[in-house]
Amino acid sequence: MKLKKSIAAKDIQTYKLDESKNLTYTPISGDVAIFEIIETGKHETIQSDSKRNVGIFPGDKIMACFADRYATSQFEGYIPTEPTIMLHILGAGGAIGIVKSKNWALKDIEPTVVKLVGYCCDENNKIINSKFYNKPKSSFTGHVPNNAKIILSIGSTMDSGKTTTAAFLARGLKQTGKKVAFIKFTGTSYTKDKDFVFDCGADVAIDFSDMGFPSTFMCDKPELLDLYQSLLNSLEAEKPDYIVMEIADGLMQRETNSLLKSTEFMNTIHSVIFSCGDSLGAFYGIQYLKELGVTPAAISGRFTMSPLLIEEVIAHSAMHVLNIDQLMTGEYNNLFISQSLQVA
Repeated sequence: MKLKKSIAAKDIQTYKLDESKNLTYTPISGDVAIFEIIETGKHETIQSDSKRNVGIFPGDKIMACFADRYATSQFEGYIPTEPTIMLHILGAGGAIGIVKSKNWALKDIEPTVVKLVGYCCDENNKIINSKFYNKPKSSFTGHVPNNAKIILSIGSTMDSGKTTTAAFLARGLKQTGKKVAFIKFTGTSYTKDKDFVFDCGADVAIDFSDMGFPSTFMCDKPELLDLYQSLLNSLEAEKPDYIVMEIADGLMQRETNSLLKSTEFMNTIHSVIFSCGDSLGAFYGIQYLKELGVTPAAISGRFTMSPLLIEEVIAHSAMHVLNIDQLMTGEYNNLFISQSLQVA
């Protein structure tokens, strides 16, 4: 049966299979292995290295990566802390671990179960790790290619509208005739978000998986900052004028919260757009960000689908509220590009 390679393992071209480590080695994030599908559940497909979603069936073999996952509307899952044979698919991009919790909407849906067949090793019999595999790694300096203005898209929660906001903002910025890049900096491997922003008009769209990260959940701050610099440096030849960047999930999510509190990171950001699902999320989010010394240039997100919620937010805050139609016209570009964010 043909091996099905997940997008998380896309850069692995040659390897040898080692089954001898299965019962003695404790994996780390990015370790690449071959798994057999035992029982399908939530995930009946994986995104392949060609970006096509391919069906998976019991008995199939897939190449994927160990990774942690944080997804409030999906699975919370972790890499096992001891050698483990039976595991779960945590994300369709090829993240493998053990589910710890799941959203109540999935109460009757079990994760897809896989069995570790063996680790993918190099010519020195070392387990291949996808992170920065054949990719240039840069130490964080804060250098931004072409002195591009970085506009950060953040949200109150998962599914608050961050990616849609970023995509239509990128489309609006293209009305200026300038070059626009998109970075999805954190999350779990799956290319849908960056592909959508590219389709909306960004000249180039990249994400953490382009540096071999199957997930950024549980990365420490130095590793995140080096990943960030590596992604920025990969855009050097593109000479972008604007970089729209998304960081995943909500303000309280581990990595998002750490980055928002990082002076080094925030000093690279020119302006911020904040997405919310409802008016209370907007009000608390604005207050919380201001406590961090961050004032969004505007707010948007799922709540702007409702004229009533827009009216509530405008009536009780001094913020600019923009829906996707307003973002994509470019009429409000000046909110994001005229004044630089002042970080306390």
